[in-house]
Amino acid sequence: MRILFIGDIFGRPGRDIVRRALPALIERESLDFVIANVENAAAGFGITGDIAETIFSYGVDAMTTGNHVWDKKEVLDYIPRQPKLLRPANFPAGVPGRGSYLGRTRTGEPIGVINVMGRIFMQPLDDPFAVVLKEIDALRAKARVIIVDFHAEATSEKVAMAWHLDGRVTGVFGTHTHVQTADERILPKGTAAITDAGMTGPHDSIIGVVTEAALGRFLTSMPARFEPATGPARLNAIIVTADRATGRATSIERLNLPAADVETMAATVPAER
Repeated sequence: MRILFIGDIFGRPGRDIVRRALPALIERESLDFVIANVENAAAGFGITGDIAETIFSYGVDAMTTGNHVWDKKEVLDYIPRQPKLLRPANFPAGVPGRGSYLGRTRTGEPIGVINVMGRIFMQPLDDPFAVVLKEIDALRAKARVIIVDFHAEATSEKVAMAWHLDGRVTGVFGTHTHVQTADERILPKGTAAITDAGMTGPHDSIIGVVTEAALGRFLTSMPARFEPATGPARLNAIIVTADRATGRATSIERLNLPAADVETMAATVPAER
């Protein structure tokens, strides 16, 4: 089974490059299932139902989020009705939405997706290390292949989660920092891991934000209005291959595709899937 995990989609530039790249990637890489983190897809902050539906139409099968999931109030009505859009499972009981999803690949095989959020330098939530085990237990009888998006700030916490889940899930992919790390590997018991999958959006920026505004805050410690950058985008993603019978990862590949490469690739397939 071949699974694509797209790092944080940031604003319109991120959405546009996914629209252009995904049909070609699905064909070229023989992808069975596509997951994307979309918590910054709406102008860099949050997600709306309309934008989520548009991204689904590009070929994304499930979406994860993080601490910015509630930035657009429109999502509060949408997320309870859309099981394919997840929020971190370790939010308190009663929060709208779900933290896991049982999907089906293009050939009908089951696959589980789980979203949890870290606590170091983040808002205090329930223990993600305990909550994720409960979510895995709920999916295990139905799906061998399970992917976890761990949305967290600290690299140590992300690496700890990967080791915590080694042998329990197919992949643990970090999100949130928007800087792709080069530590992709398969752990001893068969779990693919990377500290951060990166950002799909405008890389001539400071993690997606207009450089002058973000830099000014560092230089002066004064508040500044953050606007999403509009320059050329790059697509950051992970492809993991999993054994269907055991759920163990057999390979992991990191993608860092500039817009020019995406345009060349997109020219090989029709614009509409």
